[in-house]
Amino acid sequence: MLARIRQESNLIIGLVVAIAAMALEHTLLHSGQMMALITGFTLVGVIVLISLRVAHHAEILAEKVGEPYGTMILTLSAVLVEVVVLIMMLGHTSSPTLARDTIYSAVMLDMNGILGIAAILGGLRHGEQPYNVDSGNTYIVMILTGMGISMVVPAFLPAVHWQVYSIFTAGIMILLYGVFLRLQTTRHSYFFSYSYAESGETDHVHEGSTTWSVGCVAVGIVLIGLLAEVMSKTLDTGLHGTGVPPIVAALLVAGISASPEILTALRAALANRMQPVVNIALGASLSTVILTVPVIIILSLFTNHPVNMALTPVQMVMTALTLLAAAINLHDGETNAIEGATHFVLFAAFIMLSFLGV
Repeated sequence: MLARIRQESNLIIGLVVAIAAMALEHTLLHSGQMMALITGFTLVGVIVLISLRVAHHAEILAEKVGEPYGTMILTLSAVLVEVVVLIMMLGHTSSPTLARDTIYSAVMLDMNGILGIAAILGGLRHGEQPYNVDSGNTYIVMILTGMGISMVVPAFLPAVHWQVYSIFTAGIMILLYGVFLRLQTTRHSYFFSYSYAESGETDHVHEGSTTWSVGCVAVGIVLIGLLAEVMSKTLDTGLHGTGVPPIVAALLVAGISASPEILTALRAALANRMQPVVNIALGASLSTVILTVPVIIILSLFTNHPVNMALTPVQMVMTALTLLAAAINLHDGETNAIEGATHFVLFAAFIMLSFLGV
């Protein structure tokens, strides 16, 4: 037991920092803007450490259940982290577009950042890397449908209809994910797996108790929630009046949730296993859209506080370019470094536009 506890140093650090942050919250918020900013970014780093440990235990659970359930656990754990942090930040920000920008940023980071970098590194080492083409096609059309219904159509609706359409969107997104989940785990489960030829190398298999891993994931999520509560307040105070584009906060949330996925995807690409990369990058994007949107909508309806989920014209163009590039690149069941480069360029453009504030 002591050996297990020692392995959870990230969670222990998170617990100590959470206790200290909650006890000193008032002092930190009234010690000047610079102190608030330093505290906020320190808490971001601690949350990332906890997220990495949550992802580790999610990987243990994933290996025990196999595909497609394994990737599902990994992506859902990342989305859960994102939702917890986002909800905490929504309570302490004046930005009406934080939720929209976070979901948009997560999709850009997953589909262009993770997929692009993984395809480049894997392609440079192994050349063309195969995967099940059915998975890519399915994910892309699901993401297109989800973002279209929940984040494009609202841009053309009169504000007077936001409640009715929000209720419809939340319901239809939950239904869509339910259908997808049912088919992904039964009739069409083979869409999301690929049989690789055995090589002399064997993948590392995590060992650990299922109960222990579930408990650590739960503890990690609780700690992330507590830290995010203080982080949101300190960042809001620290960034106030600095002229930093509002989307920077959304980038932080997306980056926190995606940090464990990045490492997992890169390891898979370098091991010449592109299927997990596709499942993680596109599966995380899909889960972010059709799970986070209903949660935010339900929260806005409950508080009677409208949340702007409609993409801006620039965001629509970037989303369309991303989905079009993915549809073309992922149509043949193989990725390469050239295809990865196209997604990385789109990711670089997204970062540039974000810091330009457009």
